[in-house]
Amino acid sequence: MLAVTVVLAIIVVWSALSRPLDRRGITSALFLMVVGFGVSVVAPAVLDVSLETIVAERIAEIALVLLLFSDATRIDLGVLRHQLGWPSRLLLIGLPLTILAGAGAAALVFPTMAFASAFLLATMLAPTDAALGQKVVADTRVPPRVRQALDVESGLNDGLAVPLFLVALSIANAEFESGVTGMVAGSMAAQIGWGLTAGLAAGILGGLLFHAADTRGWIAREWRQILPLAVALLAYSVAQLLGGSGFIAAFVGGLAFGRLAGPVRSKVTVLSEAAGDLLAAVTWIAFGALALALALPYATWQVFVYAALSLTIVRMIPVAIALAGSGARRPTVAFIGWFGPRGLASLVFALIAAERGVPEGETVLTAVVVTVALSIILHGLTSAPLVEVYQRWYAANTPTGSAAGETVPATLPRRRRQFPGVNGGDDHGVDPRPAP
Repeated sequence: MLAVTVVLAIIVVWSALSRPLDRRGITSALFLMVVGFGVSVVAPAVLDVSLETIVAERIAEIALVLLLFSDATRIDLGVLRHQLGWPSRLLLIGLPLTILAGAGAAALVFPTMAFASAFLLATMLAPTDAALGQKVVADTRVPPRVRQALDVESGLNDGLAVPLFLVALSIANAEFESGVTGMVAGSMAAQIGWGLTAGLAAGILGGLLFHAADTRGWIAREWRQILPLAVALLAYSVAQLLGGSGFIAAFVGGLAFGRLAGPVRSKVTVLSEAAGDLLAAVTWIAFGALALALALPYATWQVFVYAALSLTIVRMIPVAIALAGSGARRPTVAFIGWFGPRGLASLVFALIAAERGVPEGETVLTAVVVTVALSIILHGLTSAPLVEVYQRWYAANTPTGSAAGETVPATLPRRRRQFPGVNGGDDHGVDPRPAP
């Protein structure tokens, strides 16, 4: 009970200080991770919780599902279907190249590691975190097309990485019986196909029911927030039952629900997003107190080198290749390449791998933990200054009427957590007080 009390107290403190800290580039994940780690160092017994891996896995998964769903509801699907160029390049070209580059880097940095384990490590660190990237995606000083590309990429790449991760995990543990090619194709088809099916079914049915009931005044005020949350969990649950990706189901379900729910979509998913934030907060505290504290003693210089490569070359070169010929200029390519934070999806993969066991698991899991920790620190602290630098370059080098790729119009709704006077935002739907 002491651990629960301490965790809740930490969340209360962050909530009270979130506005000024966020303005200074200190994200919730960074604050909660550091405080969790600090508590574990000063008073190890306080957060010394023997948590079942499957429980931790489910908490992190549901947090990611709720955040993916609520983010997806805010995307204008009508506009997006005409602007799939950059997101599709990042997903269909950038993601596979990132995995291959990550596997190659692991083979070089850890020469004794089996290639199956190197490929597994690469798939675990390939997806980016939609929640950790929201500080950039929500900043209206960044061109809408750039923000939209980052938002859609981070919303879908973790779901697309799931089948590759599961296949890599089975190969590393020598669990496959048929050919690897057939296994990859079968897993991809099942994960993506059933994920899409579950997401569309839950999102369309939930959206239609919500719209019909809401227009007739059938939904009591307190249940308008609960229905979308239930739809998100339903999409995830159905996908799990069918053998599909719950992450794909959540994101696709959010797209469908948001399209059918209409303009109120950003108002009725506040509870879903808040619930996701709360579960994510618990995950980050546990990450700092348990995973990070346990992994650091095993972190060698090779682990830190791989983490640095994963956050830079392994991510940025594939992005540059994916966006070649797209009209994106070099600063934009570098900006998109840098802001690929690793977070909840990688931790979920690490928990699954820890539960099932993996050869050279100590090195693989330590590399994941260190990479995620460095990502939280570096991407959080650099978001505000790099957005400022990029915005100055964009304003100085993009005259009115320019045909540059970044100037293509795109619609990406504002998030409710955007504070007035912060990140170039206004006070639409949030705290009405003027910024200090």
